[in-house]
Amino acid sequence: MDPNSFWSSVFNFDNYGELLALLQNSLWAGAVLGVLGGLVGVFVVKRDLSFAVHGISELSFAGASLALLLGADVVLGSLIGSVAAALLLGLMGLKAREKNSLIGVLMPFGLGLGILFLSLYQGRAANKFSLLTGQIVSVDTVQLDALVVTAALVMAALAVLWRPLNFASDDPDVAAARGVPVKGLSLAFMLILGVSVALSIQIVGALLVLALLITPAAAAFKVTGSPLLVVLLSVAFAVTATVGGILLALGGSIPISPYVTTISFTIYLACWGIGAWRRKTGRNGRRLRVAEQRAAEPKGVSA
Repeated sequence: MDPNSFWSSVFNFDNYGELLALLQNSLWAGAVLGVLGGLVGVFVVKRDLSFAVHGISELSFAGASLALLLGADVVLGSLIGSVAAALLLGLMGLKAREKNSLIGVLMPFGLGLGILFLSLYQGRAANKFSLLTGQIVSVDTVQLDALVVTAALVMAALAVLWRPLNFASDDPDVAAARGVPVKGLSLAFMLILGVSVALSIQIVGALLVLALLITPAAAAFKVTGSPLLVVLLSVAFAVTATVGGILLALGGSIPISPYVTTISFTIYLACWGIGAWRRKTGRNGRRLRVAEQRAAEPKGVSA
């Protein structure tokens, strides 16, 4: 393949200004999802639910595929699938090893169902592909308003639960001993996670949702042990990845997800390098090690 042809397909900024003007709503949607992903991702990392995100996304993909096949609202189908998966994981209250086994069963089942529904769908091939890898669509005002309202409700619920959820995520045994409803908080967060996954799939697709809900928060934990800075950096990284990915994808002919994931991964590598340098030089090394150990150690929290 001609290198010039390759790069022109990846980056082509002809008529960029006109395209940018048409997709203002998409940029706002990306920013909203970035904020939501950054906030939720902090608890995903703290509670060691990275694998759960992938399992939920597969059933969300199956729900969206079925909705596409039936001519129903794809976002609603995605939401039903992801919430059903989140409720299943939350209500069963399994131990970490059993939970991972269940997620390992759900993932191929959800992916298989999604592929079945897409194979039966006779519409545009682009609609099939976008469910897996994301796309840039011209989000109209009604769709943007619905997204903003839903995301605002999720963030409001997260704000209400923030302090006890943070306590239960850091030390579930002590939290339970002090009367914190650990199991109830786990179920509530799984519902929040399910809705967040369904909303995020609109931008990055079912296969790459981890780049929005995990990587930014994981990167933030690499460079700071401050709870406030972790949240701020996680949100900043997620917004940068989503909005930056949209801006780059406007000038190319490939799906948005490679841009979002590349930006997100680059941020993670940079933070990993900064964290390694700080540990080596002794700057904030102890706080970073404690933060990473807390994020990595099993929490004993039911899903």
